[in-house]
Amino acid sequence: MAPALSCCLLRATRSHIILNLLKGRSLGDPVSSDDFTTEDTWRVFRIMAEFVEGFETLSRIPKAVTVFGSARTRPDDPEYRQAEELGRALAGAGHAVITGGGPGTMEAVSKGAREAGGEAIGVCIELPFEEKPNAYLSRVISFRYFFVRKVMFVKYSRAFVILPGGFGTLDELFESITLIQTKKVPPFPVVLVGEDAYWDGLLAWLRSALVDGGKVSAEELSIVKRARTVAEVLSFIAQSPVI
Repeated sequence: MAPALSCCLLRATRSHIILNLLKGRSLGDPVSSDDFTTEDTWRVFRIMAEFVEGFETLSRIPKAVTVFGSARTRPDDPEYRQAEELGRALAGAGHAVITGGGPGTMEAVSKGAREAGGEAIGVCIELPFEEKPNAYLSRVISFRYFFVRKVMFVKYSRAFVILPGGFGTLDELFESITLIQTKKVPPFPVVLVGEDAYWDGLLAWLRSALVDGGKVSAEELSIVKRARTVAEVLSFIAQSPVI
């Protein structure tokens, strides 16, 4: 068989397999006792398919800035307007924006970026009561597994910007710090933005309980940057060594 034809067949077969795996059962569907795809060894193929789909989609864009924040932020909330401003500024500085693709802060950042002519990518997660991706996304990719999604955030971002949020937001914050601390990834800016009332207590606890208690060093805590204006955020991002 000619090499060119072999490559075409391989790509077609791979795409067919990936699409079928990604079409899998939704989280709320009943599980049949004879469904072989529920076995751990077969589940590996779905995980592989999600990695391939994510790599193929996100590798086509330049390194972006990922913004995390609450899905519960309302449009009349000052945090929503701040996130819109941030999205516009990031797009104006030439950055594509990645968010979790949902409502609230994620929607506001995406809206600001698109209104400024930028690209807003939604890296979504399938949840039982998940709301639809927001309407301001230029690209959407959806994942079943949190750990695959986290790889995509880190691999294709030049900085993380963290606005006030819930457990998911804090999870991404501490995961990024850990990866940089342990040198599993090159260092990149991790910037906290938003009201002092949200961040001050956490930062004070980190200094008193972790640094003063000898659990982490002051240098390790300095991985986290604090910005109170959009200009400060852009300044930190400009220092990113990630290309």
